[in-house]
Amino acid sequence: MAGSTFRDSPGGSPEDSFSFFLRNFRQGLLSLPVVVKQLAALLFDSVAVLFTLWLAFSFRYEVWHVPAGGQWAAYLLALLLSLPVFWRMGMYRSVFRYSEVHAIKLIIRAVAVYGMLFFAALVLLKIRGIPRSAGVFQPMMLFLVLLGSRELVRVILSRPALQDSPAEALKTLLIYGVGSAGVQLAGAIEASTNHELAGFIDDDPKLQGRTVKGLKVLSFDQVPEAIENRGVTDILLAIPSAGRSRRSEILKALQPFPVHVRTLPSLDDMASGNVSINDIKAVEIEDLLGRDPVKPDPSLFSRNIAGCTVLVTGAGGSIGSELCRQVLAAGPRKLVLVDHSELNLHNVYTGLGAGRGVDIVPVLCNVAEEGRIAAVCEAQRPHTIFHAAAYKHVPMVEINPVEGVRNNIMGTFHAATAALECQVDNFILVSTDKAVRPISVMGASKRFCEIILQAMAEEFGRETCFSMVRFGNVLGSSGSVVPLFRRQIQEGGPVTVTHPEITRYFMTIPEAVELVIQAGAMATGGDVFLLDMGEPVRIIELARKMIELSGLTVRDDLTGNGDIAIEIIGLRPGEKLHEELLIGDNPRPTMHPRIFKAHEEFIPWVDLREKIAKLSVILEKNDVAGMKEELFYLVRSISLQAVEDKQDLL
Repeated sequence: MAGSTFRDSPGGSPEDSFSFFLRNFRQGLLSLPVVVKQLAALLFDSVAVLFTLWLAFSFRYEVWHVPAGGQWAAYLLALLLSLPVFWRMGMYRSVFRYSEVHAIKLIIRAVAVYGMLFFAALVLLKIRGIPRSAGVFQPMMLFLVLLGSRELVRVILSRPALQDSPAEALKTLLIYGVGSAGVQLAGAIEASTNHELAGFIDDDPKLQGRTVKGLKVLSFDQVPEAIENRGVTDILLAIPSAGRSRRSEILKALQPFPVHVRTLPSLDDMASGNVSINDIKAVEIEDLLGRDPVKPDPSLFSRNIAGCTVLVTGAGGSIGSELCRQVLAAGPRKLVLVDHSELNLHNVYTGLGAGRGVDIVPVLCNVAEEGRIAAVCEAQRPHTIFHAAAYKHVPMVEINPVEGVRNNIMGTFHAATAALECQVDNFILVSTDKAVRPISVMGASKRFCEIILQAMAEEFGRETCFSMVRFGNVLGSSGSVVPLFRRQIQEGGPVTVTHPEITRYFMTIPEAVELVIQAGAMATGGDVFLLDMGEPVRIIELARKMIELSGLTVRDDLTGNGDIAIEIIGLRPGEKLHEELLIGDNPRPTMHPRIFKAHEEFIPWVDLREKIAKLSVILEKNDVAGMKEELFYLVRSISLQAVEDKQDLL
């Protein structure tokens, strides 16, 4: 029929026709106007009130009851009392298919109020032929009927098998963790039309074998059987209180299974309240690495920030923006944001919000432009400068070497000189592991930046404390390999890796910034701080883990079997197989367990000034070959001198 809510039944087995009918019946119910649904609920409850009162009379007299005389008044009284109470208490405003516990509580309260009123009315009115026991039994039976009817409607409207579209993929899930988060997540899944919960997994032997919400709690050894027999497609980690090392252990154990593993955020990331399906997210690389962060030392964290004017260059970048957030949390008097990108500066400035009473000043400024950063420092008079402005992508700087060197080296030189002229107390350079024995223009430029600060610290250390912090790759930064792999997996592959043996150090951006701030607070001048990056990660193994934890398999090159191929594309220009953090040996520990201190060679400021002046002239001429020759000669000669000095000592 034209305009009908129900579609023509498809051909096929009776089971298919029945599922089709139920699906369309469900769709028809959900599409009804709210007023119609409320009237239908009122009508049903009216019938339920009359029916249960009839049952109460029948049980009392042990015959099928036929109302007579004053007994009709009891039926009228039951309706007049029950329906207004139910309406007033919100039984026709709640969406019962989404809240099993709420529905039970609401029905208990409503029927209890009605039952007391009905019993009191029967006692006070003393109507002939109406036993007072009807006022006890009828509300009890009414509660069971109302609860059963609501539960039936909830099951029909929320049953996964009755999903809106037959084409939608039904996901069968296991929840890892039977804590409060796991139980709440199970409730949210029950309300979903496209997810079916097969059970729970838990490490606690006391819980294994028991049932929670009608589902069995499995041990880890039973997971393969459940995946095979129940067709489990996803495992959800509902263990927000577990540390990264524990989550990493679990993920490593789940990696061989052909399921998509997802997780709830940590407790720090989760807002208080109920857990919902929207809280589920893809497994983060931090969980794969299994590195638990060390809480920052409050005294170090606030030493050069609290009550001070702090300036951050490169404030709109990955590291710079996180620096701004953490500096703001430490309570500076003023926070100056410096960036040459209007978009990045706008994003970080608006992202910081009202600033918690701190004066936040956004400044568009190119640090490589001589005199510009000096004018900013003169106007703002900062106490501490975090210099994070740099071009950091190795292949991009390799293609644009002049701009890379101008921005990185000349920008650092101008910023450090401005800090000295304006009597800034602390200047901290954000460096990189690519500065160690560099083969790329970017790495060599960052090592040159370190040499500038080392030389200035020796010459002018009593006026400004210059230091630098060197660390490896950070997760989630622009151009990071992890978002690239995730996008490639979503697109069906291939996942591209430059070399089968390539390794990298990884650290989260918040942890790296915490350590940068604390290292700067420990500086005495000319310090080269190294951050403990943990163990290096083989990129090809990282790619494999991300593919397998997405519920997919790595394609075999010989047989062609598998879902996602890993393609080796070759090292990019300037890229190293393995990065290092230390040029020499024997880094010295500091008061922080993840911050070390190195002594590395440099050249005196008098000689270095001539090198900088010569490099500046070469850059003005846009002489790429001459610039590379001068840059690498200086950096490599210092490294070679350090090796020769070490051999002489031996």
